[in-house]
Amino acid sequence: MKADLKKAIDLLSGGEYTCVLCKGDIILTSTERGVKPLLNWLSEEKDLSGFCVADKVAGKAAAFLYVMLGVDTVYASIMSKEAVNILSKNGIEFLYDLSVTAIRNRTNTDLCPMEKALQDVEDPQAALKVIKDKIKQMMVFEK
Repeated sequence: MKADLKKAIDLLSGGEYTCVLCKGDIILTSTERGVKPLLNWLSEEKDLSGFCVADKVAGKAAAFLYVMLGVDTVYASIMSKEAVNILSKNGIEFLYDLSVTAIRNRTNTDLCPMEKALQDVEDPQAALKVIKDKIKQMMVFEK
């Protein structure tokens, strides 16, 4: 296992973070849930090529965002089959502890809203628009 990936997994398993990216001496961490940290790094136009990622959950939305961020390897405790397909199609190495058909929502009553919104999307750029639109829609409901 790559040293950067091991470092990212070790930091994630500490329980403090939801997402950890490592490359050499550079470590990026987040405590935010869902795809928010990935969208933040994307909007900051960070060059994350060559980074290894450890994430709690990687579904279709996260996989598309990891493709756009240009990461090298993704580990997730839970990874959807759609995420596996997207990562492998785009040449990104991946590992997971548990593979699931699809990511469920936080109350386990339905699919994750992102998974649902992206069901028919196959292009990373199109996915980014759908993800941003879905987040805006969800924020309206939270208020």
